[in-house]
Amino acid sequence: MGDNNAKDDVENGGGFGLWTEQVEEAVSDVDRTMSFTRTYQQPPRHKVEEYPAMQTLLLAYQSLGVVYGDLGTSPVNVFSSTRLTNLTEEDLLGTLSLIIWTLTSLVLIKYVFIVLDANDHGEGGTFALYSYICRHINIRSKFSIRNTRLESDEDMTYYSRGSPLRTRTRKFLETNPTAQNFLTILVLLGTCMVIGDGALTPATCVLSALQGIQSRSSKITQDHVVWISVVLLVALFAFQHCGTSKVGFSFSPIMLLWFVTNVSIGTYNIIKYHPSILKAVSPHYIVKFFSRNTKTAWDLLGAVFLSITGAEAMFADLGHFNKRAIQLGFSFVVYPALILTYAGETAYLVKHPEKISDAYYSSLPDPVYWPMFVISTLAAVVASQSMISASFSIVKQSLTLGCFPRVNIIHTSSKHEGQVYSPEINYFLMILTVGLVVGFKGGVELANAYGVVVIWVMIITTFLTTLVMLVIWKTNILLVLGFFLPYMLIESIFMTSLLNKIPQGGWVPFAISAFFLIIMLSWTYGRSKKSAYEAERKMSTRELDEMLSSSNVYRTPGICFFFTDLVNGIPPIIRHYIQNTNSVRETMVIITVRTLPIKTVLPEERFNVGKLGLAGVYRCLVQFGYKDSQDMKEDAYVNSVMAKLQEHVDNMNEKQRIQSAAQKGIVFVIGRTILKANQGNGMLARFTIDYLYRFLQKNSRAAVSTLEIPPERTLQIGMLYEI
Repeated sequence: MGDNNAKDDVENGGGFGLWTEQVEEAVSDVDRTMSFTRTYQQPPRHKVEEYPAMQTLLLAYQSLGVVYGDLGTSPVNVFSSTRLTNLTEEDLLGTLSLIIWTLTSLVLIKYVFIVLDANDHGEGGTFALYSYICRHINIRSKFSIRNTRLESDEDMTYYSRGSPLRTRTRKFLETNPTAQNFLTILVLLGTCMVIGDGALTPATCVLSALQGIQSRSSKITQDHVVWISVVLLVALFAFQHCGTSKVGFSFSPIMLLWFVTNVSIGTYNIIKYHPSILKAVSPHYIVKFFSRNTKTAWDLLGAVFLSITGAEAMFADLGHFNKRAIQLGFSFVVYPALILTYAGETAYLVKHPEKISDAYYSSLPDPVYWPMFVISTLAAVVASQSMISASFSIVKQSLTLGCFPRVNIIHTSSKHEGQVYSPEINYFLMILTVGLVVGFKGGVELANAYGVVVIWVMIITTFLTTLVMLVIWKTNILLVLGFFLPYMLIESIFMTSLLNKIPQGGWVPFAISAFFLIIMLSWTYGRSKKSAYEAERKMSTRELDEMLSSSNVYRTPGICFFFTDLVNGIPPIIRHYIQNTNSVRETMVIITVRTLPIKTVLPEERFNVGKLGLAGVYRCLVQFGYKDSQDMKEDAYVNSVMAKLQEHVDNMNEKQRIQSAAQKGIVFVIGRTILKANQGNGMLARFTIDYLYRFLQKNSRAAVSTLEIPPERTLQIGMLYEI
């Protein structure tokens, strides 16, 4: 035992802040060994929050600066990424028609009117979809993201009650561990892709915006653009610690100005160069384009797909606004502005096809070039900020669901829980982004890499949304097929075109995603093995009573808060602690912090307490949603637990004993467990546990880092788990 002084590999078997993922079919040990006191009335089931019309319009305006930065700046680099030569008017009409219908089908119809409905109480993104599904499917695979259920969970305000009906899909997923593992890996892959997008988006957007300056001066080389981009990007990442609200307070006006000016310029170009260009809205131009160009048209799909990069942010950033606001913002501002901007570029290219390598900036009238260059650069920063912030948020959600090593998460706003910052992730993204800019020097390869990461996120979203339709919405199978088959076909066609660009930069997102996926899978696997070890060797209430009743065990004065992440039962490290110290405080509270697959837990639902065995031993569940802050100061934490204990205890003598024990001193006991793979495991399993997981464990933050407790009142005990 020793003081908890440093950031080390504290792994609760005992640890604070994480809990095991095991699920038992029968009534849990918690429900068998203790009786939780409900400290709140049965809350009403959650209803969709209604917003006044003016507030919705205000949120729609604010969403322009947070949600649509990436999507809104796509006209800068779409045509320049096509590499088309010997252009004809028919080729340009076909390309424009492809862009229009890609925006319409994949963004307007799929995301705006279908996917946004598959939200988790207003939260969107890969993890929100997963948690939404998990509340209706009993995930029991040991490899899956932790999803321990208790009967009391369904009484919570934000916990959706699952349907008692078992569809074939639900029954298949609940009884097939392979399918559950596939679902877990799919969710983790989507998460890794979004994190990779956090590096690719700033690199692509800032470079594309700054490259426009080359059309005005032959003295400015690509190297100049690269290093200017590096300086701007380093400055952007350096200011992240200020918080999203301070960095992006002017984003919405910038993006509104961007859309308005682009609509004006696009309309001007249409009238001046080709007034009938909007006839490209007819999809027959797509058919003609493919029949005439075949292989070239298929290659072009990768560039066309860049017109919808950033669409995934509409769903990922849903929690910052609401569904109606995002629908209004896209349908009435972003969508028509993008159509007119692309149409204006195409009209200009009909007369000047040789300018396609720099289509956007070449199409700008001379008097507005420099103002638009400034606005474009600012809009690129907006686009970069949206995905950087999304990366911080998704890492925080990954942490709370136990599938990412612990890093420092700082809440930068007291008003908005979703505004977070992670120094470690920020610096890593900065190094990665600068490396991409310097390595690719702004070539088409970087745009190819950018498109590949987004298409995979969209495919995963399509798959998970289909599961929601089948399992939760109970949608007619014909309607489900009407959604799944067309969109999977369209996105697969785009994917095949983008995969063709793997040698030309498309390998980058796979490399980034593989790196993060190895980290997440290694961490999740190690946590699952640790959970299995504890589940097999956990103590029963009778065993604990016998140990505490022994004459060899001395009950010292005071209170002991023993942190454990085992929800169902008493972890073996408590047995290890008692056997090696022969003493326990007269009052011991075994505390488990749970992160539920819901967005938030109300304060009155935060603590559940109950008596465990002999007098003086209690169990306390501290429950958070994945969007809740788990930062708690020692005094606030102790006072909250003690208040719940006092509410639970009816016997006056017992209340007095608790009060007396609190006055005699409080000690916090945490555990440091080390995993070691036994020889019965395969080579890959041993390598994962002994090297990858242990490395991540040693270099991650301490599990009690979110609880501010004094080191002099903290005991740390160690135990080796040979699994």
